Amino acid sequence: MKFKGRMELEHGLKQIDIAPLIDMVFQLLIFFMLTSSFVMQPGIKVNLPKAVTSEILKYENLELMVSGENVVYLNNKVVTLAELKNLLKQASKKSSSIIIKADRHASLGRVVEIWDMCRDSGVTQVNIATNQE
Repeated sequence: MKFKGRMELEHGLKQIDIAPLIDMVFQLLIFFMLTSSFVMQPGIKVNLPKAVTSEILKYENLELMVSGENVVYLNNKVVTLAELKNLLKQASKKSSSIIIKADRHASLGRVVEIWDMCRDSGVTQVNIATNQE
């Protein structure tokens, strides 16, 4: 006694329905898009100069940024030169290093003034950020 359902299986399916497969792929795509994290660096737009001899620093430091309009930021907060001098004295007691990120259109005089202020405050490690070519 042969059943009708068994005869269909013996002859095989003529077509495979791929609609559930497509649905599953789209669900996986949406899942990974929603759960992945994108790293965005908020802050001030600084156009760093390029240097051949730049190296990557791997330790924590204070970030001093000088925008193209010569506005000084310490860790993404606007500071005046008087406030900066006090903060640099505190940083020298903690023996932390400073990285200066100056826009390529920033005044060289302002950058040198900040560099001298760091040295006068007793900060021993002062770096200037650049992009590698």
